[in-house]
Amino acid sequence: MAKAKTPADLTITPRDRRFGRDAAQTRWWFNGDPVATAFHNALSITFPKGEAFFIESVKAFRDGASPRLAAEIKAFTLQEVMHSREHVAFNRRVIEAGYDLEPLERVVDEVLAVIRTRPSVVNLAATMALEHYTAILASMILKDDRYFAGVDREQAEMWRWHAIEELEHKGVAFDTWMHATAGWSRWRRWKLKSIMMLLVTINFWRKRVAGTLELLRQDGITGAGAVARVWWYLLGKPGLLRRIFPAWVGYFLPGFHPWNHDDRALIGKAESAYAAAVA
Repeated sequence: MAKAKTPADLTITPRDRRFGRDAAQTRWWFNGDPVATAFHNALSITFPKGEAFFIESVKAFRDGASPRLAAEIKAFTLQEVMHSREHVAFNRRVIEAGYDLEPLERVVDEVLAVIRTRPSVVNLAATMALEHYTAILASMILKDDRYFAGVDREQAEMWRWHAIEELEHKGVAFDTWMHATAGWSRWRRWKLKSIMMLLVTINFWRKRVAGTLELLRQDGITGAGAVARVWWYLLGKPGLLRRIFPAWVGYFLPGFHPWNHDDRALIGKAESAYAAAVA
């Protein structure tokens, strides 16, 4: 069994913050860019119900967990609950800006309905894969000082706050998986983990691209041009998919653990910037 490498001095801190409650949200809130706006809106729509699913998947295996892991699962749950709350508020502002989110919400519901027919350990493997995605996207966002250039401060800080906490709890689902599969062989564990990451990757990006294109359609941006603009956003500039690809590949390597790369310095940097902005 691979040895967990979560830092012994790691503290997972739920930060109870609220963003944009009294602020109007422009339709293309992401620096006037319809593609970036549509992508982040499509991503946000998945979070409230998706993070509830993550919580269910991890808590299903908390029995028998070490005191430390049990405490981390509790902190993870609190963080995810607050993320859901803030994205519910954010999504409401997206609706107020004139978008119909029902087609995207329906896709989320359909996916979750299928997922809940599967064994709990398979759902935990899917959660582990998605948590790796959120962590590597969070790391990319926090490394890039220009990522939210031109974005309203409240909106940018909400996404950075979410990114901070995703980095902080990035090992919880993995460590829960190691606890849940303690009696498995390394081959059996690697096989299910890898298959689920491949399936998650295909479905996640296919549905996020479709959701982005649906929101662009509501803006009157359609056809091959819209498709090309979305894929340029993901692979060209800023190139989210291209930039996270090495970290994605790392998931399949022997000895992988989310904390093999300790990027807590990004958390401190982002929190300092937040404190300075508030001051």
